[in-house]
Amino acid sequence: MNNSAASTSSGSGDVPAPRRNSNRPKYSRFTQQELPACKPILTPRWVITVFTLIGVIFVPIGVAALMASNKVVEIVYRYDAVCIHGNTKDEKVAYIQNANTSKTCIITLTVPKDMDQPIYVYYQLDNFYQNHRRYVKSRNDAQLKDSDKANDTSGCDPEKTTPDGSPILPCGLIAWSLFNDTYSFSIGNQNLTVNKVGISWKSDRDHKFGDNVFPRNFQNGTLKGGASLNESIPLSQQEDLIVWMRTAALPTFRKPYGKIEQNLRVNETITVIIQNYYNTYSFSGKKKLVLSTSSWLGGKNDFTGIAYLTIGGLCFFLATAFAVVYLVKPRYVLLQI
Repeated sequence: MNNSAASTSSGSGDVPAPRRNSNRPKYSRFTQQELPACKPILTPRWVITVFTLIGVIFVPIGVAALMASNKVVEIVYRYDAVCIHGNTKDEKVAYIQNANTSKTCIITLTVPKDMDQPIYVYYQLDNFYQNHRRYVKSRNDAQLKDSDKANDTSGCDPEKTTPDGSPILPCGLIAWSLFNDTYSFSIGNQNLTVNKVGISWKSDRDHKFGDNVFPRNFQNGTLKGGASLNESIPLSQQEDLIVWMRTAALPTFRKPYGKIEQNLRVNETITVIIQNYYNTYSFSGKKKLVLSTSSWLGGKNDFTGIAYLTIGGLCFFLATAFAVVYLVKPRYVLLQI
């Protein structure tokens, strides 16, 4: 019996023990964090040097940006309150929606400084939320680009079809609400021509709007939202529409209307004939006409220069403060860093 037990014990000892699974990952220098690394030491001199260098770079850029902005000449005129009849909101809305009343409004602008061409004409709208989720989604990009998808109006609610079911092209709320105020300029008896070619992004004209896509059934409903489109001109050449379809991110925005390619001199009086069609009165919006020159930085924008000067000045202040404290109490600065 003992021999049998010994034999059994001896036999079981010949069977190898099963290997235990290991959760140890495969060795690599990356997983073991053995790759070479840069470990900068923030010494007081290094910190002071970096702050000083940032200040030296940012302050001149800020000064240059402010000087460029100050060279831009702007004329801004709010006309929605002038070119309207009625005192209450309801009276103003009724006037603007009445197709039988004249919407012609004449204003005069005085040139404050010499304005060299090109002079950009913008319309500015306030309290108009083009960034509203439903408004932004109400369009069909495939329809705008491809003539084979002209009948595709998915996503264009509520401006998809006419009352008889015909598809609208371009469909959607954005196109339907196209801005339709017009401006005519003159100085004395001389008309100022407004060039409306090239006011939109070239990438939009070439890639987002088809040259073989033509408007159809547009603004044929009972309620018109804005401007009509010429059905004989392809969408890629309707630049007012292209500009409007690039929605603004903020409720106050400017969009290009055209360019005046003529120099204007100080104290000249510009007569502007405005056709005040666009209804901003139902949502208490504002309309402004803007004439502006440009610089290498673009239009008038003081924020960029002020931001660079603020950051540069703050860096100079911190560099000076660290330097003074380091000279007075060097050990204290080392402990803080």
